[in-house]
Order: sequence, then C-alpha cells, then structure tokens
Amino acid sequence: MTRGRFIALEGGEGAGKSTQARLLGEALRARGVAVVITREPGGTPGAEAIRSLLLDGVAGDEAGWGARAEALLFAAARADHVARLIRPALEGGTWVICDRYLDSSRAYQGGGGGLSDADLLDLHRIGSEGLLPDLTLLVEVESVEVVRRLALRDTAGSDRIGGREQAYHDRVSATFRRLAEQDADRFARIDGNGDPQEIHARIMSALTPLLEASAS
Repeated sequence: MTRGRFIALEGGEGAGKSTQARLLGEALRARGVAVVITREPGGTPGAEAIRSLLLDGVAGDEAGWGARAEALLFAAARADHVARLIRPALEGGTWVICDRYLDSSRAYQGGGGGLSDADLLDLHRIGSEGLLPDLTLLVEVESVEVVRRLALRDTAGSDRIGGREQAYHDRVSATFRRLAEQDADRFARIDGNGDPQEIHARIMSALTPLLEASAS
C-alpha cells in the first residue's frame, strides 16, 4: 500500500490555518484522496486533555507552566498524537493534514520562550521518533490583518499562549521565517493575506509537486 502524505500548516495567531486545513481537505477528497484533518496540541483523547492544560491552564495556578514544562507537555501530546493517529493513518495510505506540528514548538517554546532548538528537536526525536511532514505550509499574514482577524475571532478572549505580549509573538514570527529559510525543501511559504479562496489557490499551487509525485 502506498504511504499517505503528511502536510502541516504553520503560522502565528490569526493566520487562518484551520480554515485552510478544511479547504485543503475538501479539495483532496474531491480528487479521491483519503484525508484526515487533525490539530496540535490535540488529535487524540490524551493529547486533547493536555491541550486543555496548556491553553486553559490549571485552576488556582496563576503563574502557569514554565517554558520547560510547557515544552514537555507539547512533546507528550505530540508523541501520543503521532503514535495513535498520524503514523497509523499514513501507513494506511491516508493523507494527514495537521493544524500545527513540531515547528510550532520550535517557534513558540523556542523562539518565543527561549528554549534551544536542539533541546526541542531532542524531545521530538525521543517522543515522536523524529517524524517530519512531507510538506510544511507556513502561512504568513501582515500584522494589520492579524489584528483584524483576532478581533473577530477572540471575542471571548485569547487562550493563555495566544494572549501573550506582542514581543513574544514577534519572536515567534521571526523564528518561523528563519526555520523556513533554513529548510526550504520542506517548507512552502504561503501569502496568507486576502480572501480564503485566494489563499487556498496558493496552497494548492504549492502542493502540485507532491500531488504529481503521488499520482505517478
């Protein structure tokens, strides 16, 4: 059986990754491709439980998780996600579309939180056996547009990571750009400004080589 393909969507807050994951899944299914859409942290019952701890925090703990504890929790959620959902789907010939993956840890806990990239990659090697996407789509959006989208999205307030100071998110964005520049063969940088269908068309264009390779 032909192995499925693994596509990750990355980017900062308000990049529109969830919308683009849905549109990509619909487009691939229309081509007859078996697809599962998932997210991080999350995707399995255990990982979803960790997601709640990470994004909502623990009642009575105002300080929240330190950077290292946070990175370990993300790695634990990813390990369960990879073992119980992502690898089995890929081995069964299903394409996996994931809203955030390893590079979010490298950007948020690394660039934003100050942990070393080497340590984060070691956690990934141990927890998820180093599994990387076949293609990582980095959706990049102008800051003015991000502010507009977040105002519409976060009417009930941001989660504990999304609500951090702007300097933190600036470091995250800079790290995403650096990662994409360093690993250009795995990344496709997508202009995330404009109408969702326009952005989707850019994503499908970036996906063309992978679709053609899978069809051959």
